[in-house]
Amino acid sequence: MLIRVRTNVGLWRIENLDTKTTKTSHVLEGIKKTRPNVVFEKPLSKDPSCSSPIEENKTLEEQKIGHGSMIYCRVDAGTCVETIGVSTDTGNGGQQNTETSQKNNLNINMKRTIMKDGSIQLVHDDTAATKNGFRPGMLALRDMKKSWTLAEFVHMDSQFSFKIKRQEEAWSKGCSLDSACCGGFQNYLREFNFSRQRFGYLYGSVDDDTMKVKVECIYEPPQEADPDSAEGFIALEDPNEEVVEELAEMLGLKRVGWIFGHPPREKGFQMTSSEILMAAELQLEAADGVEKTPFVTVKVSVGEDGNASFEAFQVSLQCMQMVAEEALEIGEKPGFCNVNDTFTAIQEGKNSKTIENNFFLMLVPIEQHQSNTFICQFPEANRDHGRGQTHDEMKRQLSKSGSQGWSFIDLLSDFQLLIYLCKHLDFATDMPKICTSIKNREIPLDEGYKIIIASMAGMDGSY
Repeated sequence: MLIRVRTNVGLWRIENLDTKTTKTSHVLEGIKKTRPNVVFEKPLSKDPSCSSPIEENKTLEEQKIGHGSMIYCRVDAGTCVETIGVSTDTGNGGQQNTETSQKNNLNINMKRTIMKDGSIQLVHDDTAATKNGFRPGMLALRDMKKSWTLAEFVHMDSQFSFKIKRQEEAWSKGCSLDSACCGGFQNYLREFNFSRQRFGYLYGSVDDDTMKVKVECIYEPPQEADPDSAEGFIALEDPNEEVVEELAEMLGLKRVGWIFGHPPREKGFQMTSSEILMAAELQLEAADGVEKTPFVTVKVSVGEDGNASFEAFQVSLQCMQMVAEEALEIGEKPGFCNVNDTFTAIQEGKNSKTIENNFFLMLVPIEQHQSNTFICQFPEANRDHGRGQTHDEMKRQLSKSGSQGWSFIDLLSDFQLLIYLCKHLDFATDMPKICTSIKNREIPLDEGYKIIIASMAGMDGSY
């Protein structure tokens, strides 16, 4: 099993974990192998704000954390210099004592520092690592292994070099968006003249042959607009994340992409470096690694004519690989990604410290459709502006039953309304039966559920 740890200094990958037995202690041990002196300022958590620490006495599986999952923590950046484990072959057939080697490695590039409480501690000296390391942030060759062959050196060096190549075609052959849910998303952006950035997850289905994505619903997780942050928003802890995923599965849907809105940009400027990195991380999560995936990124903005424009993209396999290896960073120029000092990017035959974001992007053909199963009339979850999700809104929507061609099950087939119902009905027993009737209209909804839901909404009479 692989777990990804998002920290304030980058993304770390902890591999070869046992799916059934892994706890936080095993993840911490995995981190210590390459970063032996790391100091944690906030513990391993389920959310970016680190306000929901992972329980130490339960396995990750028991806490619904599986292969490819992202967890979070904050660390002291000065204690995170990475040590690269290599063979300790002395070159004459003998082996150095493992324990002695490990102790020596722990003391490489260390310096004594007086702490705030007056104590003296050994901490990593980043300056020494930069001056003497094989590459910035790495040990010197002689500290990894006493003797090197040319083939070994070339092989190791190649692991940190990328020849930037443009991927000509996206894997997904198209993205069809439900017009109603997309209209609801862009209407929110219009209320702020597209000055407030926002994101959501796309749920739908995928054609196995063409990888064409059909989007039926959008879910906007809790977030705060923050124009000073790289993304323009801050993702907050989502207590309903697992419920939404399971609800989507009950409806025969899965997460197929993400969508974000942004202010108008100059012509040719598609995505910022932070958006590129987020797209790559989400594709990695969807693909369980550096693999082909139908997962799409949809961006929404407004043109000079005042009309909203929707465009769909995927990032290349090379971009996914570089993000997985932590080779790309948010750049000072919004249209470029910086290359981490440890890595080398070769573009058009020359070393490059930055890469234009458009090199990583592949356009996905886009179209719209009107869903045959779902409607989008109930207020969206997690919005801090406009109509909220209430019983009165539920009554307003379900009261249309029996008029204008609406049936009760038609009006109930609203992803946002179903999310609201999950808070008030038994999720394990009631919601699967309701979702079955929504997916297959030949299976009628039990009259008992109609009575319960109508009563919750304060409805009288026929429905």
